[in-house]
Amino acid sequence: MLAHSNPEPSSKTTDPLEVHDLTVAYTKRPVLYGIDLVAPPGSIVGVVGPNGAGKSTLIKAIMGLLPAASGWIKVFGKPFRQAVTRVGYVPQRESVDWDFPVNAMDVVLMGRYGRLGPMKRPTKADKEIAMACLEKVKMLPYAKRQISNLSGGQQQRVFLARALAQESDLYLMDEPFVGVDAATEAAIIDILRELQQQGKTLLVVHHDLTTAPDYFDRILLLNMRVVAYGRTEDVFTFENLQNAYGGRLSILSEVALSRARKKAEGDTPDSIHQ
Repeated sequence: MLAHSNPEPSSKTTDPLEVHDLTVAYTKRPVLYGIDLVAPPGSIVGVVGPNGAGKSTLIKAIMGLLPAASGWIKVFGKPFRQAVTRVGYVPQRESVDWDFPVNAMDVVLMGRYGRLGPMKRPTKADKEIAMACLEKVKMLPYAKRQISNLSGGQQQRVFLARALAQESDLYLMDEPFVGVDAATEAAIIDILRELQQQGKTLLVVHHDLTTAPDYFDRILLLNMRVVAYGRTEDVFTFENLQNAYGGRLSILSEVALSRARKKAEGDTPDSIHQ
């Protein structure tokens, strides 16, 4: 049961995602406290924080997979269920049953289900869109291959193709770069940039501090609460990282901060093109 201590926004809200005072608890133990977040149109928001910070929990709560103890969530000014066809989702690879007997094409067609007509059967047009999405992630030659026989990077490309097939306006991605090779990581970030150029909004859970300054124009630094949120150059500071990670900061954090400073000063090109 949601407890609304504050009035909800009107249906005129145009931001793709708005979260206000969100608290989520597991067995009465809060794991997210008072989260406030607005993702503006055409932004790529990186959700960054230590293990156990509630990053994946935030994604699941937005999608209604976990109940909120308090607060509210709006997607394009509506409850998630009323805007579900405008949202694409890429789950964590470890949460997927890769032994399920489907091939890559079947998985991508699942992205069309929200748009199917009364017969609930993919049309020729749906199949053409699915094939185009597989082609975009360079997986069309593997369309008939069982997903259990694909490599980790290939599996992630297939799930990205499924999200693309949804033709969504808001994308929620939970650790899309985990367990993939460098070529797949580069391909994924190129597609994210392309979606951004089309005016799409992306919320991406990410764990690698060294690449975060290059990949995201906004960062939500999370550790059960919002430590900081805003433009990357404003949020990605040693003080904020120390507040989020405490004594768990490593030499990699120093490298990441150094790169962030250079990028802000215009000394370093986007690393994905290096």
